[in-house]
Formats: sequence, structure tokens, C-alpha cells
Amino acid sequence: MIGEPIRRFGAIIPRNPWLHIGFDAWALGMETAYVMTLRTLKIAGGGDAAGAEAKRMINEKIEAGLALQSLAMTGGLGATPYSAASKTLTHYRRKVQANRRRLVSRK
Repeated sequence: MIGEPIRRFGAIIPRNPWLHIGFDAWALGMETAYVMTLRTLKIAGGGDAAGAEAKRMINEKIEAGLALQSLAMTGGLGATPYSAASKTLTHYRRKVQANRRRLVSRK
């Protein structure tokens, strides 16, 4: 459980929940880089599909940002900084994973 201490060599070491957030942020960054590569290749291919992907990308970014802002304003991100960070990463991870699945399936 997050926040519970760890026993090592007879000493009690407190857990740092922010390490979990840091790892999640790193993993999201790696997955985002992959999606960016897939999108770049699609756009570089040109044609109608490239234009549609560029428009979709812009619209998705705006929608994701507005949805997150709405969550923040209504208390949907929680009351603690840890909760807000965790739910923000989850919000964006869902979007990135949906794009990865969509872009990979069309290859």
C-alpha cells in the first residue's frame, strides 16, 4: 500500500509515493514518444489521411486539455497533490493508449 513503511535490515524506511508517480510519468513519456513517431510517419505519408490525422491530433489535444480542466474545477482530480498528479497521468495515458491502438491497427 502506498505510504506504508518498508522494513529493511531492522530499520523502517518510509515509502515515497512520488517515486510511483515519477515512474508513471516516465512510462507515459515513452508511450507518447511512440505515438508521436507513428503520427509523424502517417503525416509524412501525405494525402487525405495525413490531413485528417493532423486535424484529429489538434482536436484531441484541445479536448483532452478541456476535459482535464473540467475535472480539476469540479474536484475530480482529488484533494491531494498526489491524487491530482496520479489522475492527471491516468487521464492522459488513456488518450495516448487509444491513439496507439488506433495507429498500430491501421498499419
